[in-house]
Amino acid sequence: MAEILREDDRFWAVDKLFLAYVVFSSVLVVGWWNQVPDAAGLFTVHLAGAALLVFEVKCPNRTSWLFRNFYPLPYVAFCYKEMAVLIPAVRHTDADQWLANLDFRIWHANPTVWLERIQTPLLTEFVQTAYTLFIPAVLLVALLIWIKRPSREFQYYAFLITLGFLVSYLGYLIVPARGPRFLLKHLQHIPLQGLWLFKGMQGTLDRLESAHYDCFPSGHTLLTILAWWGSRFLGKKVFWAYLAYTPFLIFATVYCRYHYTVDVLAGAGLGFVLILATPAIYRKLSQGA
Repeated sequence: MAEILREDDRFWAVDKLFLAYVVFSSVLVVGWWNQVPDAAGLFTVHLAGAALLVFEVKCPNRTSWLFRNFYPLPYVAFCYKEMAVLIPAVRHTDADQWLANLDFRIWHANPTVWLERIQTPLLTEFVQTAYTLFIPAVLLVALLIWIKRPSREFQYYAFLITLGFLVSYLGYLIVPARGPRFLLKHLQHIPLQGLWLFKGMQGTLDRLESAHYDCFPSGHTLLTILAWWGSRFLGKKVFWAYLAYTPFLIFATVYCRYHYTVDVLAGAGLGFVLILATPAIYRKLSQGA
């Protein structure tokens, strides 16, 4: 199988998805050239990333097989980081108040404030841990699929997760918001308090995410649902373990004040839409490969 993949010079579905996204984000850089910090540098990175992908596809070599299976990981991470630059340049307002108002209309309260009444250090420690394990949980499914059957299922899962991330980034651009931990901070009566690792986990995530408008839809909800669905490739035990983990992660997004409930609903809705739609999208983009 490895030798067959090394000789494959056709674009896979995930390759076409990334190249389309690079074109889209490059158009944003060019269109808002004077507003994007270091637009020339960012545009150059786009060209270099696309060129490297095309080279590895069309000129198979010793690195192509590993590159083509694993490049989505750094590419997705870069696309996330650049949103912190593109969104403030393209959008000059945020949707936080609008999202908070929607939440209030649904619940007749601010959910993050209301949840203070059940807040305890032990619960806070537990749900913050669930929230922090989001990326490891998504990647663990990929790793286990790779170990068990490193071909068709792995490539499909990589495409599904990549599509989920990129769709969530488009959502951030359309509805830019930073979350209730910033907008509603003045309404909270008590800070979140954990036991042992809470402050370290929260501080690390704040350094990684606090500059981003990454609230709507909830990418944590969307990608965790996709990871749960993808875990079915690994057998019933892993599938049920992810099914048990998913509700705790979703609860943590609101309890830990990262998301409005409408973000969670949007993320869950998109997750199930992608579960249903991705097989057809994948088949369409895989034609000729």
